Amino acid sequence: MAPRKARRAATATALVLLLTACGGGHGGTSAASPSATADPTVLATPTDRSPHGVLLAAQLAMHTARRARFGGNLGSDSVAGLLFWAPKTVLQLKRPGTTEQLVVLDTTAYRGGDTATAALLGGPHWRKYTGPAGPGGELTVPYADTVDRLSPLVAVTAAATAAAPERVGEEELDDTAVEHYRVALTAADYAGAQVLLTPARREALRAALGGDGVVTLDLWLNDRDQVVQLHRTGSGTAGRVDDTLRFEDFGGPLSVQAPAEADTWDAAGRSLPPL
Repeated sequence: MAPRKARRAATATALVLLLTACGGGHGGTSAASPSATADPTVLATPTDRSPHGVLLAAQLAMHTARRARFGGNLGSDSVAGLLFWAPKTVLQLKRPGTTEQLVVLDTTAYRGGDTATAALLGGPHWRKYTGPAGPGGELTVPYADTVDRLSPLVAVTAAATAAAPERVGEEELDDTAVEHYRVALTAADYAGAQVLLTPARREALRAALGGDGVVTLDLWLNDRDQVVQLHRTGSGTAGRVDDTLRFEDFGGPLSVQAPAEADTWDAAGRSLPPL
């Protein structure tokens, strides 16, 4: 078996074992709370402290954390909010300096929450969208490409399959010692490493990362192997990528609630507006 395929097989096996032990999955929920935290002692982290071993430990740490607060930029857009990647997909995203929000709860998205939206809709503060239909007619997670671009789990999953991960060294981030790792891989391999995502979702992620070309991914890990910062650059026929994100409050008391139904306007059948 080729080295890259062997790494992917080992990573996929670890993911299956972890999800079996923790009862995890993917999808969404109408609300999220601290009770979703997995027991961090369910699986021991790998003892191999080579760059690949550390990245695999980080992948398992991110599965255990299940959620975090984020802030930074996706390209030229500043973003901040909360992200839950297990057991369900939940996102609350804000752009600093604006009042509009995006909330994703499983297969439903809400846009608005501001007075401008209420004025436009004549009362309700939120537009309500359902995710696009999948190949079998099932509803999918709306804005999945943004969710997956934000997810530290998706990033470290890709890093764990890279051919030659590099330990850059120990650095300081906000007066805290962190370990800096770097990998380079194609956008196709980055997306292809996501064995828990559907083919359509992997393809959307590949397109969001530029479509083709090489992606350079830098990860900074704390002393619990959690991804506290990532920087991702690359370019392809679909455009250039330059993202920087920070993460904190892993597994903390974070919660995202759906807007009141009386305060929503149903946009069923309409296409999702771009972010």
